[in-house]
Amino acid sequence: MPCAGIVRYRWPVRDLAAALQDCARQLGFDRVAVARADLPLDVDYDRYEAFVQQRLHGSMSWLASHREVRRCLAHEGLLPGARSVICVAERYATPTSGALGLIPHIARYARGRDYHNHFRRRLRKLADFVRSLAPGARARPLVDTAPVLERAWAARAGLGFVGKNGMLIVPGLGSWVVLGEVVTDLSLPAFPGAAAVPRCGRCTRCLDACPTRAFRAPWVLDARRCIAYLTIEHRGPRDPSLAGRVAPWLFGCDVCQEVCPYNRTPEAMAPENSPFAPLERWSTMGLADLAQLTAQQWSALSEGTPLRRVGLDDMKRNAAMAAGSSRDGREPASKAGPVAPPDQSGW
Repeated sequence: MPCAGIVRYRWPVRDLAAALQDCARQLGFDRVAVARADLPLDVDYDRYEAFVQQRLHGSMSWLASHREVRRCLAHEGLLPGARSVICVAERYATPTSGALGLIPHIARYARGRDYHNHFRRRLRKLADFVRSLAPGARARPLVDTAPVLERAWAARAGLGFVGKNGMLIVPGLGSWVVLGEVVTDLSLPAFPGAAAVPRCGRCTRCLDACPTRAFRAPWVLDARRCIAYLTIEHRGPRDPSLAGRVAPWLFGCDVCQEVCPYNRTPEAMAPENSPFAPLERWSTMGLADLAQLTAQQWSALSEGTPLRRVGLDDMKRNAAMAAGSSRDGREPASKAGPVAPPDQSGW
């Protein structure tokens, strides 16, 4: 059992931090950090409030619910009495050179198995380890289905900083990561010990590259114009002024991350045996094949994958739009040219 060999009570503070890191590594997480959970968010919560008040979330009504819960992890809607939050990150991007079929049209996080399943299972094991640290300890694992501003908490814990496109950028890894949390009522040692500071400088590559101009300003996304929203959450016909800009994307979009200098590092790639590795089923199909599928066939094909979130009618709509600039089997082109990696000295 992962982490079973390091379970102890009454850890010295230094050993406890090391034990948490060791357990997280055993479970397959690439980075781990800890912060206090009982201090409400400030700037990041204000950005969230403005986002909702301006209705930039479109039809994603759940983003406007549980608003007070999102301010503090110690809220009764999450874990009353919470004192600490363990934030973890795991790489999901895999090399795309020579990718075939539908793979280049699918956002990198969604090309493999649905991470909500395997990621949540491992978070539960991390929560089990936390509960073993003291009798009666409580711990709740969270993924992005919970009302939590996870990038803000990850930045507070020092896991990384939030870039101008709203993605968490992890030092040495970039932004190709999924995030998870374990909230607990134990007072754990905070490490690395300081919130991360944004290091984008004057760079606006992510904002400038967006095909639909979805960014109103740094850290301000109009989700209604975002290709990920248009291909995953939006139902029915699209705004004609945006429809032509969605191609070649079928499900999600990676453009604002493709151009980020912090992602130009070999360490950004997930290992070969990653559960995020593209499924073979997507490499053997083209966009035209989707138009021929029945509902039953699509249900079987998408089972256990992120693409299951989109119904067949909307997927056929997406395929028709993506085919408008189809380059099956080739990597989607970004609008920005090659850029030099940033200076990461001091990280």
